[in-house]
Amino acid sequence: MNRIRLLSACILAALPAAMCFPALAATAERSAPAVSSTDLTFERVFASPSLDGPMPRAVRVSPDGRYITLLRNRETDKDRYDLWAFDRTAREWRMLVDSLKLGSGRELSEAEKMQRERQRVGSLKGIIAYDWTENSKAVMVPLDGDLYLADVDGSVRRLTNSAEDELNAALSPKGTSVSFVRDGRLWVGPLTGESHRPITPEETSPTVHWGEAEFVAQEEMGRMTGYWWSPDDAWIAVERYDEADVGVVTRTAIGAEGTRTYQQRYPAAGTPNAVVSLHVMKPDGSHRVDVDLGTDRDIYVARVDWARDGKTLYVQRQNREQTRLDMLAVDPQTGRSRVLFTETASKGSWTNLTDNYRFLSDGSLLWWSERDGYGHLYHFREGKWKQITSGKWVVTKLVSVDEKTGRVLFVGNRDDVLAPQLYAVNLAKPGTPQRLTEMGWSNAASASRDGATLLVTRSSPTQPSQTYIADKEGERLAWVEENRLDADHPYAPYVASHRPTTFGTIKAADGSDLHWMMVTPPLKPGTRYPVFFEHYGGPHVQTVSRAWDGALPQAIVDRGYVYFAIDNRGSANRGVAFESQIREAMGSVEVEDQKSGANYLKTLDFVDPDKIATYGWSYGGYMTLKMLQADPGLYAAGISGAPVTKWELYDTHYTERYMGDPRRVPGAYRKANTLENAGKVTDPLLLIHGMSDDNVVLDNSTTLVAKMQAEATPFEMMLYPGQTHAVRGPRISVHLWTSIFNFLERNGVTPPK
Repeated sequence: MNRIRLLSACILAALPAAMCFPALAATAERSAPAVSSTDLTFERVFASPSLDGPMPRAVRVSPDGRYITLLRNRETDKDRYDLWAFDRTAREWRMLVDSLKLGSGRELSEAEKMQRERQRVGSLKGIIAYDWTENSKAVMVPLDGDLYLADVDGSVRRLTNSAEDELNAALSPKGTSVSFVRDGRLWVGPLTGESHRPITPEETSPTVHWGEAEFVAQEEMGRMTGYWWSPDDAWIAVERYDEADVGVVTRTAIGAEGTRTYQQRYPAAGTPNAVVSLHVMKPDGSHRVDVDLGTDRDIYVARVDWARDGKTLYVQRQNREQTRLDMLAVDPQTGRSRVLFTETASKGSWTNLTDNYRFLSDGSLLWWSERDGYGHLYHFREGKWKQITSGKWVVTKLVSVDEKTGRVLFVGNRDDVLAPQLYAVNLAKPGTPQRLTEMGWSNAASASRDGATLLVTRSSPTQPSQTYIADKEGERLAWVEENRLDADHPYAPYVASHRPTTFGTIKAADGSDLHWMMVTPPLKPGTRYPVFFEHYGGPHVQTVSRAWDGALPQAIVDRGYVYFAIDNRGSANRGVAFESQIREAMGSVEVEDQKSGANYLKTLDFVDPDKIATYGWSYGGYMTLKMLQADPGLYAAGISGAPVTKWELYDTHYTERYMGDPRRVPGAYRKANTLENAGKVTDPLLLIHGMSDDNVVLDNSTTLVAKMQAEATPFEMMLYPGQTHAVRGPRISVHLWTSIFNFLERNGVTPPK
């Protein structure tokens, strides 16, 4: 259950340390910031161009270093992305692929739509991914279900032209072949022609898939692919999964002008998962061997990687309880495996999956672990462990490793839990990490393989996302996107009325610091204001940070509300003890801590204590229900969007990680669910759900609705035909947020006159 992200990570492959180029948006001198003051409306928040400014995605460099490429959204359509390139020789930006001119505009298959939903890019259009060829002469672009090869000279050649969509397209590491999934099989062919053919067997059952990641791998494990090329193009490791035993959910996609039903295989908590196996084969499908994953078939294949020399395949095997993670070393010639090492969860916790690891050329491994209670880096070499970072803070991303100098770059919250920074540390002689970014900003970073050139993306409560190139010491060399808030910026009319974000802490029952953030209207003495209290509350998410939070909170404040959020126990980036307090106890400490936030608000002389409305989506929607049930009268009203109402209805990997198996701890599930106490909701409630949701399926809301109706409990409901887990769109979003505030107005949660 991943919270919707507005920004995606930028990726940099390799770039010379000394370079300079004009910013993508800086085609003319810009004037000073505007000084007008205009209230934001929901219509403007969700219109184009985006008030966040340009948001480049997938920043990369060609293998020869000549071109810098990125996906850029249009001013006229903030959700449509085209491929742009900066030619360092000609020193100019140009659109390399125009998605409108090239695309067919055909409707994507249901499989690709759902895969995009699980990548949290379901609302995006145009080009959302691309790959450089090894010779730097062309880029492979998936678009509208087919594949194209765009040469840097501007010509475009179509690689596929089929009625079916090509999923998970990739170029082989050497750039000679293209691979993709079609009709449940993995296809491979030369990049120079159209002679692609399937290399995996044709199955008789529609429940068997090759080369794809199963549902929970995509939705909960952060693994979107089901095949992996060896670095020398000699082998491909391919997943096969069979979901015949997985339960079927009849997902009714109710649209505005019709209804379609899908028999979706959905592994609900306590029910069978897909049976996953792994196989290694030549790129033509020959010499196929089965990988030995052990005798227990009820496991998760969490990650798959190749050694740098291509001689060993590494597989991370997680048990169903998610308390043990084995790193398997596999011989690709025979499929035989051995356990290289094992991660075991702390008592009363679980093993968190991560992408923060690197297999090094000497055969050693830089690995992220929470074995000391916080997420830190360790070096595993010749069977021995050496801790590289330590302290009561967490490494949030491993950025790069310079194997010649032993310099490791990572992002972490060592200096400020609300503002991640980029750091450097020495692998051989680790000491105090060197901070490379500026305090007061929330930073993300990527780097060239040797860490000599950095790509930093940062934002603050007063500055939307900026991206720049820096040298190995963090000194900025050039802007990729400065996104300066000047008179030409879309947000310029609202800069003068932009309200500051304040931060603070209160104590939880166990003494932990709970961080909160608040934005207020201009306060008039003696006046009390209503509060729009947003929460998420679930694990693996941090909502309070010193980052740009977008225009929506400002629009809420412009309506006369105080905007408030607090991170409760169970949320991310605070260590194992802080997060694992929800183990077999969802809906407990999170509710208690949000209540502490509400009680704190009631002590403020500018807050109307009778007008605190609480809102949440997904896990946050679940939290709204639990908060209203636990403390009737504490909140003036609650808005619950796409909530899980009964954890037995949600998927295995997420739910059982935190709650255990419902067949073993049914009492914990009964206590965590919202149905038993549905009749305790006495405050005004607005329930919202997309009618085509394949993540938190609509059954969650209809089950609650039936229970509340049976108990004569009043509530309001807003359903969105055709919308999935994220109800969104330029006009749909306006309707959603207008409906929320109309609901608050009907129930008297209104600003002072």
